[in-house]
Amino acid sequence: MMQAVKSLFSQPKVRRFVVALRVPLTIAAIVLLAPYLRREWLLAGFIVSMVGELIQLWCFASLDKNSDLAARGPYAMVRNPMYLGRFFIIGGFLLLLGQPWILLPYAIGYWLYMDSRVGREEARLRPLFGESYAKYCREVRRFVPGLPKPGQPVAVWNWRLFRQNHGPLNLMLTLTVWAAVAAWLQFRPL
Repeated sequence: MMQAVKSLFSQPKVRRFVVALRVPLTIAAIVLLAPYLRREWLLAGFIVSMVGELIQLWCFASLDKNSDLAARGPYAMVRNPMYLGRFFIIGGFLLLLGQPWILLPYAIGYWLYMDSRVGREEARLRPLFGESYAKYCREVRRFVPGLPKPGQPVAVWNWRLFRQNHGPLNLMLTLTVWAAVAAWLQFRPL
């Protein structure tokens, strides 16, 4: 069963479909779920989501895509911190449903998606960075953060990379969606 679900995430046509429609699908999900959102979960959801957003922003300020091996900042503690950040961003929104149990199937589904995607990315990065990437993979965990090796730069923030990786736009969009959700929860008829 798990292998069948994982293989679904590896289908190029499915991936292209989801990528092409991710914005309309997200808007549709928000609209469909809006009546079920619970105001009392707003603060908890926002905090969880912002933890994820901060992780992503830190990634944006540390990553020079395909240029060098990202082993600094959050990448010194976990090989895929951007996916971890995204997990918390979406998880924060799901908390608004007021049903914490929904996080378990979400976590399982997200792990299956992430495992498939990371496998493809690792296959692409191995030949690009060679032995230095193999060494990095041996030393840094794939999904669960660990302590960085002594001397690894963790406190990293490069404004040029942050802008290059669209960090300001990402933050603005996330905050805009949260503002719209908060306004909806504040002013909707009960």
